[in-house]
Amino acid sequence: MRPVCFHALVQGFLGASLFSLAFMAHAEPSHGIAMYGAPALPADFAVLPYAYPDAPKGGRIVTGNTGGFDSLNPFQRKGTAPWQLRFLTHESLMGRNWDEPFSLYGLLASSVETAPDRSWVEFNLRPEARFSDGTPVTVEDVIWSFETLGTEGHPRYLGFWTKVGRIEATGARSVRLTFNTSDRELALIAGLRPILQKAQWQETPLAEASLPDIPIGSAPYVVQDFEAGRQVTLTRNPDYWGQDLPLRQGIANFDEIRIDFYGDGDVMFEAFKAGEISYYREFDAEAWASDYAFPAITDGRMVKSEIPHSKPSGITGFAMNTRRAPFDDIRVRDALLHAFNYEFIADTLVGGRQPRISSYFSGSYLAMTDGPASESVTALLAPFADALPDDALGHYTLPASDGSNRNRKNMRRAMKLMSEAGYEVVDGVMTGPDGTPFSFEILLRQGDTQDTAITDLYRKSLEKLGIFVTVSAVDNAQYTQRINEFDYDMTDTRRALTLSPGNEQALYWGSAAANQPGSRNLMGIRNPAIDALVSTLTASTSAEDFRTTAQALDRVLTTGRYVIPIWSYAVGRVAHNAKLHYPETLPLYGDGVEWLPGVWWHEE
Repeated sequence: MRPVCFHALVQGFLGASLFSLAFMAHAEPSHGIAMYGAPALPADFAVLPYAYPDAPKGGRIVTGNTGGFDSLNPFQRKGTAPWQLRFLTHESLMGRNWDEPFSLYGLLASSVETAPDRSWVEFNLRPEARFSDGTPVTVEDVIWSFETLGTEGHPRYLGFWTKVGRIEATGARSVRLTFNTSDRELALIAGLRPILQKAQWQETPLAEASLPDIPIGSAPYVVQDFEAGRQVTLTRNPDYWGQDLPLRQGIANFDEIRIDFYGDGDVMFEAFKAGEISYYREFDAEAWASDYAFPAITDGRMVKSEIPHSKPSGITGFAMNTRRAPFDDIRVRDALLHAFNYEFIADTLVGGRQPRISSYFSGSYLAMTDGPASESVTALLAPFADALPDDALGHYTLPASDGSNRNRKNMRRAMKLMSEAGYEVVDGVMTGPDGTPFSFEILLRQGDTQDTAITDLYRKSLEKLGIFVTVSAVDNAQYTQRINEFDYDMTDTRRALTLSPGNEQALYWGSAAANQPGSRNLMGIRNPAIDALVSTLTASTSAEDFRTTAQALDRVLTTGRYVIPIWSYAVGRVAHNAKLHYPETLPLYGDGVEWLPGVWWHEE
């Protein structure tokens, strides 16, 4: 297991930009593409650095999901599909190396070519590329997939399509996308779009697919069978077309992957203890320390593995819906943030073992710096200074308590902020200017035991301010429907972020996504500074400018008080069957579905 050196990573990332313009000025078909500079792996690379090419094939792995599913189509807007499917059953033109911030290498496409300014990108398809039914992957399939996903697919695909000015075949095996906006990342996003089979959807439109209409893919796994709401079984395609590709060496080693569904996390953990599922990702450091002394662990049938990573913390916590009053008032959001006694809650629930999220990109070189904003960040934010909180350019840290249950200093501050927003306590009830009591609902998934425990403690703190909260735990279908319709005051959120943030930032907190049904902008953020910074981020031509822009974005998001953050997951924690193994070398991004089960194998 090799250590990851942040300094070396930053220097390499910045150094790559020194020759990026020269590299792109002489663009020609290449085996890979990076956000900045040249991709790290050479054209003749044999295997990804974190994969074991001699890993044995065979065996079966069982994983668990909470909730249920009513669709096996992760590309349509309706229904809930097992989240793993779009990673395991379908492929894109290019594949990612998770040991670099953002680099892609040929998968369905053998090569990629871009304009010097990346105003267009062209992919050359491999003639041997096949769908699981044996039919070839054609340029027509590629064009249809882009058009269909971009117009009637899941919301995650819609934004990209608005930036495509033209898509066209440039040869029997080549396709070009020309963009209508300046955005260096679009070429890479295009390489990651899933490719579906056009012929399958000529009679039944993709958007109208029902549960039995399983999309045909080209990846190593296919859906073998399923029991609605209970289990899905994937099997490795023995005739998988890409088994000799460098990207696929040491990958997809299990013959069978089964996904079982459980009512909640507690039931799923009990199933793991009983050996019914093969591995369990633990997100609670206190549980990791105290709940794993059961027989299968102590006798060695199961083992605990900790997987370090170098990615940003992302944001995990409770999102406030700014589409609704009074959450559209930053003073109210700030008051709710002060009333959240993080130190006491973290000590009570996780023993203080997990570090706090201090900003969206905390733990990485993209994070906002301590103290006032730097000159370069200030220059980026200057046009929006009047619309930003005073501390956006100054010194800002999250409220911190003394760790006691009283949290007196922060509660006084919370009361003052509510008063400034026009509220007062009348007969023990926080009351608005119109005489209406301030109460709200926190929406959670049924079986979300950790967030339920957090909100139970938080609710007691709010009651001291005269704010009374209802916590509603609903089933998976209700939760999805209400989230898609923005029918909540506050809800849980967990948004993972990478070392190469780009267009997805507009989906997460861009104004255009704020009122789009099914949007991932849970907070309903509409902030022109954020919109401008995302555009600058994707148009950056050097890693230095990119880093400065990311730090500015982090500062605006954090000081906007849109989310009450909790703790970060600084290390991956996986308990698993002792017969499951993974390579010694770990990727930069650590754990993830393309690592587990991606590069793992079964061995007696």
